[in-house]
Amino acid sequence: MSVPSVVVHRDADVLANAVAARIITRLVDVQSARGSASIVLTGGTVGIATLAAIAATPARDAVDWRRLDIWWGDERFLPSGDKERNETGAREALLDHVDVNPERVHVMLGPDSGLTAEESAESYAAELRRAARPEDHGPVPAFDVMLLGMGPDSHVASLFPGMPALYDTRPVVAVHGAPKPPPTRISLTLPAIQSSREVWVVAAGEEKSGAVRLALSDSGHVQVPASGARGRARTLFLLDRGAAGKIPPELGRISSP
Repeated sequence: MSVPSVVVHRDADVLANAVAARIITRLVDVQSARGSASIVLTGGTVGIATLAAIAATPARDAVDWRRLDIWWGDERFLPSGDKERNETGAREALLDHVDVNPERVHVMLGPDSGLTAEESAESYAAELRRAARPEDHGPVPAFDVMLLGMGPDSHVASLFPGMPALYDTRPVVAVHGAPKPPPTRISLTLPAIQSSREVWVVAAGEEKSGAVRLALSDSGHVQVPASGARGRARTLFLLDRGAAGKIPPELGRISSP
């Protein structure tokens, strides 16, 4: 796993725009080299603001959206179209405004599919297996970019501190009893997250600063899930000044555009 690097931006708005530009550049580079690319999306205020920033810039047209596989790191187990679903936010902010291939938008199914949360997780794991190639060396594709938000409690995706999902080695799990609503969710596990070529943890606000500090230290991933959010080739913590406020100088490499 890679050692995290830290990039600090002035505020949440600048952060969202900077991450949007970074995503476009990364996807264009990968598509130029390999033809297609993959990204794992996240929800949350900054995550959705980042997608909206992509939609708002003419540079978005540099991406071949038809040759992009779009996945999610987690989803609230709610019916399709529910405003609380990460998918709904992503569609409204970006996906409805670009020419994506519907067959390459990989949605975590909700209860309106007729599946239980466990069956939805199994269905997503099967979809990941079908997309994985021999060179990925596992049951999950080596995603080109995985975006992750992070909570003040250091949770990433729907992996909350101390919960059973943090011990699970399957790629996808159903999460019950989440400490923030809704209580039932579908989430990639840490092994699936760590299959990514690059993992980008995006966080804004002073309330995240303690969690950021722990995530960049040697804290165990059971109590600090974000400490297990690492990519194979690269790990970035993309922060605003509030979220970066408690990082000691010796933790990570900090640059401030």
